[in-house]
Amino acid sequence: MGEKILLYRWKAYNYADIIEQFIRMGYEVVEVHQELYNYDVDDAFAARLHDMLDQETYAFVFSVNYFALLAEVCHSRGLLYVSWSCDSPMISMYHRSVFYEENRIFVFDRINYEEFRAMGVEHIYHLPLAANAQRMQYVLREVRGAGAAFRKHDVSFVGSLYEKNAYDELEPKLPEYLRGYFDALMEAQKDLQGVSVIDGLLTPEILERLQEYFVLQRSSEGSFSDLGLVFSVTTLGFKIAQKQRISVLQKLSRQYEVALYSASPAEQIPLAKKMGSVDYWKEMPHVFAGSRINLNMTIPNIRTGIPLRAWDIMACGGFLLSNYQAEYAMFLEPDKDMVCYYNEEDLIEKAGFYLSHETERERIAQNGYEKVKNSHTFEKRMGEMMEILRKTR
Repeated sequence: MGEKILLYRWKAYNYADIIEQFIRMGYEVVEVHQELYNYDVDDAFAARLHDMLDQETYAFVFSVNYFALLAEVCHSRGLLYVSWSCDSPMISMYHRSVFYEENRIFVFDRINYEEFRAMGVEHIYHLPLAANAQRMQYVLREVRGAGAAFRKHDVSFVGSLYEKNAYDELEPKLPEYLRGYFDALMEAQKDLQGVSVIDGLLTPEILERLQEYFVLQRSSEGSFSDLGLVFSVTTLGFKIAQKQRISVLQKLSRQYEVALYSASPAEQIPLAKKMGSVDYWKEMPHVFAGSRINLNMTIPNIRTGIPLRAWDIMACGGFLLSNYQAEYAMFLEPDKDMVCYYNEEDLIEKAGFYLSHETERERIAQNGYEKVKNSHTFEKRMGEMMEILRKTR
């Protein structure tokens, strides 16, 4: 065995593929599991980490997403801390520890990378997410029993409707003016793809009024998150995503057969077929491969990046129809590898076109699969990561 990596593991879906790739690179991966209620401070877990680091020598500590607690532990020991985000933005990154020399922070949303570079964070890098097409194809070939239950659908959507969101709890407490203002803001953002109006509309005057009803609770003294960021990310973003998803699925299901794979209640979408949730590992690949159109709706918090769901769809050979994100044009060829929509009307029109043009749809799905299989693998992404580590040590 080669050098050891201490890997903090939580419920992120891409950990298994990341660990497999580290092992292929010759590393021995030692996992540590701990549910964290505060990403910045947990004295007992910090002590446990120090104990593990005292007993063995590690090349670096790794986590999916950035944890200030891990950064603090590594900083105190002069040990490299490597993180790769699957969520964006992460409130935990708005912390003084982000400036530590020991960090190597990889984020998949380029606008998030540019924001932190502008703050003066030296060791932050833009690294898109990846997919394991080989594993997906194995599931499609070998796990036949799982696929039998999933017949072809015209349009499928796999994901949450965010029925449990903080805005619904807050709204009854807000005065009429703020409720009306936020309703208008969310309506303005709902059908915009690839552009955000949220930050510009959360003016100092609005935030001053809001702070009477929304208490900013920073996770530690080292946090420099502000009211606008926290409210936008934790509250407005999920509510807008709920509105977007319900509206799109309502309109699509009036014209086409739509299957909704979700644990969320969906009474507001009566015409969609409620299929329940699916297992990420054994069932989801069959949904993506068997659906004529796979719909991706990126949560507005992700400004330019391509979410994991989109990569997974293409890795299964599925046809991807996604809201516009700027980075699709950086790493793929829209209309050749996948298709973007720019508003609800455009989505309805493109869904109808590709449902009635099977040859074009299947060609795009195959192109997307080949592109991901050859160019957007964990081997390539993590090879880029390790090259940066070698150059910056």
